[in-house]
Amino acid sequence: MTPEEIRAFLLDLARTWPDAKTELHYTSTFSLLVAVVLSAQATDASVNRVTPALFAAAPTPQAMVALGDEKVGELIRTIGLWRAKAKNVVELSRQLVAEHGGQVPSTRDALEKLAGVGRKTANVVLNVAFDQPTVPVDTHVFRLANRSGLGRGKTVAAVEAALERRIPPDMKRDSHHWMILHGRYVCKARKPECWRCAASGPCLFPAKTPAPRAKPARTIR
Repeated sequence: MTPEEIRAFLLDLARTWPDAKTELHYTSTFSLLVAVVLSAQATDASVNRVTPALFAAAPTPQAMVALGDEKVGELIRTIGLWRAKAKNVVELSRQLVAEHGGQVPSTRDALEKLAGVGRKTANVVLNVAFDQPTVPVDTHVFRLANRSGLGRGKTVAAVEAALERRIPPDMKRDSHHWMILHGRYVCKARKPECWRCAASGPCLFPAKTPAPRAKPARTIR
């Protein structure tokens, strides 16, 4: 995409998702961090089903450490990789208490040193909690960026670098939410619903999916 096409594409997404925000439920920066860690290879909906009970039992890093791996695991066992995630959540909570006074740090380097926190998780926390213009790349953003021509690359790191370089600064922070929601609900993996995409004009995807044929009405005899 040209710079003009990029801005037009993102403006179309902004109009489609004017109130875009993370679909993970959280009440504090700490609960956001935990929710994002739990969402790796799991849906936001599945995480939202387990976090109310988890955060009621452990609303702070200190309480999460006291709860321990086993009890955390019992509360999150319906999501994928729950054993490893339980250990990571307790360990990152211990690190927050020991190294950050119980507070979630606001730098990428510090976040990525926490158990279970990779670059994408750090970027989400920086974007949502600290209003930093990061561009987290999950499966939805990776697919949409490559398919549309917004920012192509063979790896997550390459796509992130392309998006960081190409998205206008004034749109960078919010674009993350627009792209995730559009990729999740419109530009789907198996069959993109191009016929209802408001950004199909600037999009460079050549094989745009036509609207499905309406089924003929059944005649009742």
